Amino acid sequence: MIETKPLLRRAAAMVLAGVARAITGVRPIWQGCAPSKRQRIYYANHASHGDFILLSTCLLPEERERTRAVAGADYWRKNRIRHLLARDLLNTVLVERNWVEREQDPMVIMLDALKDGHSLIIFPEGTRNMTDDPLLRFRSGLYNLAFARPDVELIPCWIENMSRVLPKGALLPVPLLCRVIFGAPVELTPAEDRHAFLDRARQALLELDPEHQRSLNHG
Repeated sequence: MIETKPLLRRAAAMVLAGVARAITGVRPIWQGCAPSKRQRIYYANHASHGDFILLSTCLLPEERERTRAVAGADYWRKNRIRHLLARDLLNTVLVERNWVEREQDPMVIMLDALKDGHSLIIFPEGTRNMTDDPLLRFRSGLYNLAFARPDVELIPCWIENMSRVLPKGALLPVPLLCRVIFGAPVELTPAEDRHAFLDRARQALLELDPEHQRSLNHG
């Protein structure tokens, strides 16, 4: 008997990728690495609920199929429709961000997904950035993943313009050109502490931001 969920997810991924390309004309820029079938953790800036769809659209079909976005359970379990979308169509890895009330350790959930052979899309800021700063402070999950799974490539990805395409509270997307810029892999070095690694990983992502580069050139 053919399982319907994988087929449904595959069809949904193709539809979402097509819609994302039609609205944003998204273009991947492989600046520091190339498309690969290697298991990876893609970490990106976060300003819109459409960020992970845009990033996954840029991946090879085979890689897109096995790549799962890590998302906040508090948002995606808020109502039944969101939960069904996240679980059955988008195949997200749902983690509880409230450490006081959560029943499962987010690290265990993410490491289980990696153990199953999936690649991950994560947002180290932990929440959508609604400030004027280009990036919020990184939370420790990125370091914990790099420490636990040094064999998995860690790829910084700058998502450009998505916050303008789907701003907070908007019901319909605004057609604008977007790019996803993929940087060079970041590795945890021996004896590197958590703060130093997170600062370095954050800087590697920030350096992919075209606006940041323009400000440096005109500074």
